[in-house]
Amino acid sequence: MERRACLEAIYGDLQDVAVVTIMGAVAAELQAIGHRPNFFYLQHAMGLASSLGLGVALAQPSRPVVVLDGDGSLLMNLGGLTTLARYRPRNLVHVVFDNESLLSVGGFPTATSTGSDLAAIAKAAGVPRTVTVHSIPDFVTAFREARAAGDLTTIVAKVDAIGPKAFVTDLALLENRYQFARYLQDRPPL
Repeated sequence: MERRACLEAIYGDLQDVAVVTIMGAVAAELQAIGHRPNFFYLQHAMGLASSLGLGVALAQPSRPVVVLDGDGSLLMNLGGLTTLARYRPRNLVHVVFDNESLLSVGGFPTATSTGSDLAAIAKAAGVPRTVTVHSIPDFVTAFREARAAGDLTTIVAKVDAIGPKAFVTDLALLENRYQFARYLQDRPPL
């Protein structure tokens, strides 16, 4: 399954939620589908998307928050899972696109390529709802069930190590920072 196909499949579900994503392939593909003011692309902070998403979720507990992460990024900060579990924001869905590589920085294999199971690690860290999916229909179902459940969830989507032709974005990242802050301030949580 391809990450971009996953993003396209849930794009309509990302309209009224705060979305925090890592840079690289995830950000480039999401922007190619269509940028929205509620999307924040976390630059120069590999491993911290879940931490930033946690901050938003705790500050605005009635606002749905979706973190779009990658296996390499999550592996850089596994302690983020224990922190998520400790605070258990019921409004946060953590999606991890696991392509078993650091695709955005050269394609080096990650620990998931040799058997590390991110859903099992999240579960052991205390995340109450975890699932691994291998198909678009299963991904969409898991995502929508997580949103409806109202509890912290980590979804590991096993995707192919395929990315965009270039990892560039056409959005001024400083403006993205201000745009996202304005969205959080000006659009009251549901």
